[in-house]
Parts: sequence; C-alpha cells; structure tokens
Amino acid sequence: MTKIQLKDIRKSYGDVEVIHGINLDIASGEFCVFVGPSGCGKSTLLRIIAGLDDVTEGTVEIDGVVVNSVSASERGLAMVFQSYALYPHMSVYKNMAFGLENAKVPKAEIERRVRDAAEMLQMSDYLQRKPKALSGGQRQRVAIGRAIVRNPRAFLFDEPLSNLDAELRVTMRKELAALHAKIGDTMIYVTHDQVEAMTLADKIVVLQNGSIEQIGAPLDLYNNPQNVFVAGFIGSPKMNLIRATVIEGADGLTLTGPNLSVSIGQVEGIVDGDICTLGIRPEHIEIVLEGTGHIATDVAFAEQLGGEAYLYCDAAGLPQITVHQQGQLPIVKSQKVALKFDTARMHLFDANGQVISQRHTS
Repeated sequence: MTKIQLKDIRKSYGDVEVIHGINLDIASGEFCVFVGPSGCGKSTLLRIIAGLDDVTEGTVEIDGVVVNSVSASERGLAMVFQSYALYPHMSVYKNMAFGLENAKVPKAEIERRVRDAAEMLQMSDYLQRKPKALSGGQRQRVAIGRAIVRNPRAFLFDEPLSNLDAELRVTMRKELAALHAKIGDTMIYVTHDQVEAMTLADKIVVLQNGSIEQIGAPLDLYNNPQNVFVAGFIGSPKMNLIRATVIEGADGLTLTGPNLSVSIGQVEGIVDGDICTLGIRPEHIEIVLEGTGHIATDVAFAEQLGGEAYLYCDAAGLPQITVHQQGQLPIVKSQKVALKFDTARMHLFDANGQVISQRHTS
C-alpha cells in the first residue's frame, strides 16, 4: 500500500494560478475523495498526482520519494477515466491484458491476473465480448479491471460513474466500496457528486477555486462544517442557510430577519448588531402548530416519497427552506406551516462565512 503527500502544490497556466498551495497527506490504504463544484481544481490535482500534468511549484511524494520528474508511466499508479477508454476492436480479455502484454509479462501470469480481476468484478462470463456488447456499468468494470491487473501502487479515479444512469451509479458505488474493502489499496477518487463522496470516502477533501476548504471524515464534515461553503455543499438536500441579524435582549441573543426570530441564548464570538448566517439541516426542522414556531411559511412544493417527505417552504424575504421528515405528511402545496428549528443542532457562521466556534449554550 502507498502513501501520497502533496506539499505546497501550485499550478498555473500562464499568469492564471488554478491550484493555490495545497498541502495534503493521503495515508496508505485510504479511500480519499476530492469533491467540489466544476472548475474547483479536483481533476487537475488528480492529474498532477498521476504525472499527467506538471506542477508549477511544490512536490508530489509517493512513499516518501519526490516524483515530480518521474513520468506517469513510471509512477506505478493506475488511472480510471470517466470515458472508459476501451479498445472497441478488442475483447474484454484483450482490453484487460493489453498493458501487461506490452510490458512483456509472462503469458501465464497475464492469464492469472485477468481471470482473478474478472472474477472479482463479476465479469468472467464476458471475457470474449467486445465493448459494444456491454452495458455502461460492465464497460466501467472492464476499465477498473484493466487497472487492477497492473497491481498498481494506488488507484486514481476521475469521475468514473458520471456517464452511468442513477441506478447503475448506486450499484457501482457499492462495488467500488466492496473492491476497496477487499484489496485495501490506496484510492483517490474525484467527483462533483457529494453523495458519492459521503458513501465512498474514508476522508473527503472539499475543494473550491483551487484551494482546500476542509478535510475530514464524511460525518465530521456533515456535522461540523467549518464554513458556509462546506455547510452548503455537503449534504443532500443541502443545509438551509439564512442570513440574520443578532439582537441582544434580557434573555440573551436572538437571530432576527424577515419573518424570523430564533433565540440562541449566549454565544461567544458574536454581539448585538452582528450579521451572521444560521445553518440548519432539513431533518432538524420540526413542523409545529401555527404561532409556536420560529418561522411561518407557505409550502411551495411537497414531495411525498412514501417512507419520507420533503417540503419546500417559502417565507417573504428569506431563501426557500427545505424540510425533511420521516414517514408520510398530510401536507399539500400552498398550505401554511409553522417551522421550529432544533437550536441545539443549528450552525452559526460569522459575516466572513467562518464557523463560530461556540454555538448556543443556554
């Protein structure tokens, strides 16, 4: 297994810097996911690790050895692309064996590796088929199998599931997680889909505009976002974020805004008159009797999914608020509902979008 370290990585195209001094340690055997919106630099960072792009400044280390000047083919890493990149005229077997044949690996060893990988990926019955006779999910398995047979030091995945339909993506997520559990190799995975990140990762690296916003385990990022960007990006549906003004009264602080009043007791780091952002997850909002909640709203849309329900609620002067409830709700579009926030589960962010370290304490 392989440890990968990035030290002060910078990447520029002409005068435009797209990666801004990234430092990151990826432990041996870790499943690390780079996640962020399009253009945040996640694929560029992966290509730098692979050796497909040069760094402008900084070093890439694999098991303690600087590999900046080592070519991609010599780094011992296997990359799986979004596009599969299979040879259409070759069988599944030949696609998986091709790289080994070029490397002059003995025929018996090639046979063993291909058969083992095919069995692991449940592709043993398809080895003589051409790619055109396979489904999208099967083609992606072949691409992964081609990487496995190389016995790489680490696997790099660049949005490998984005071409698959929703059901297949769920299936392939399960298979990738099972593959990592079975072989235990270091894996780095790029996606813009935070659901993939949450379900696959040991560690998530959240990127925005070429910089790291936060690093942590999936539930750590979900429960303890360090800024407004991470709070709004991690979670599906995303956290509700509401701008509010702090008012101090006899009983402590209150967050106020159009149609909003939430008492938060004493909070260190904010004072009367401050502008901050209140964050509340959809599942931490309760539907209550009119006049007893923190906010009165009109239901713009209701999704009744049987085992759970989502309400999208409007209040003048505020962004639309999403509510997630288990079970079935007898609520329809245009109905008025009062919402109450679980203040113990709220997140507060200052005017610069950074988390306020000590929240509600009363």
